[in-house]
Amino acid sequence: MPYFRDIVGQEQLKEHLKNAILQDKVSHAYIISGERNCGKEFLAKAFAQSLQCEKRIENEPCGECHSCKQMESLNHPDVIFVSHEKPNVIGVDDIRTQINNDIAIKPYQGPRKIYIINDGELMTPQAQNALLKTLEEPPEYALILILTNNLEGFLPTILSRCIQLSFQPVRDDLIKDFLMQNMQIPDYKAGICVAFARGNVGKARLLAKSEEFDKVKEEALSLLKNIDDMEINEIVNAIKKINEYKFDVNDYLDIFSIWYRDMLMFKATHDANGLVFREELQYIRKAADKSAYEGIETVIDALEKCKQRLRANVNFDLSMELLLLTIKEN
Repeated sequence: MPYFRDIVGQEQLKEHLKNAILQDKVSHAYIISGERNCGKEFLAKAFAQSLQCEKRIENEPCGECHSCKQMESLNHPDVIFVSHEKPNVIGVDDIRTQINNDIAIKPYQGPRKIYIINDGELMTPQAQNALLKTLEEPPEYALILILTNNLEGFLPTILSRCIQLSFQPVRDDLIKDFLMQNMQIPDYKAGICVAFARGNVGKARLLAKSEEFDKVKEEALSLLKNIDDMEINEIVNAIKKINEYKFDVNDYLDIFSIWYRDMLMFKATHDANGLVFREELQYIRKAADKSAYEGIETVIDALEKCKQRLRANVNFDLSMELLLLTIKEN
């Protein structure tokens, strides 16, 4: 069951919403933006549940009333999660059917009628224009929560009619404490997950629970340790294996980035305490002694270029082959 207190970090954002509830100054529409998996939907549910709760305690839902039980089972008649038939598009018919044609009907039991639109950036311009009519003259009891990881996908008229709230990166120490205390993740693994999450608590949780992440990490580190002795055909086979993973290739490349960041740090300081892959100290020391600063920086630049190529839909195999050859040469 979602509670504000369970959200790690985001203190300003939580206080804004809790004060809006306390002072009865809830807006008719909010856009909540942040990276994928950062906790936007969890926050929206906590906000909705607090507003609908029959026995709210210090702006937190009680968790016991009929409304809270309905929210827990995602079966509250006055909290509508907008769905869409097409996988990557929220069309005008989705908005008209689920919001525009429904919003005039008063709440069935709660004080408000709340609509939650996940992946709001998927709304077509026509869908946004349809929603705009509702945003301009909403009923007093209506609240629309639009969740997005890309504000650039919205019309200026939509943005101007909504309160915009943005998730901020959470401090590494807070995420690490959360993983270790709430999920019993050991210190070393928690440190690696935090390094990859880059302030995204949800991503850190997913990585901590992912068996595939552990497997991919071991494969990537094995490649980095052995690439000096690999022939071209072995590198080509390694690239094919990378492409088989059901894993974001940027996360795979981040393993490389963190490895070279560790190398650079150790080469400069000879201190292992700040290393993410400190359990691989033997290999990091060997690689750092062998590589020049210029070589490490060349590889780090090549990693960024590889990410840029992949974002531009350059051939995956070609992009990875150029990267791995650069790594082998440096």
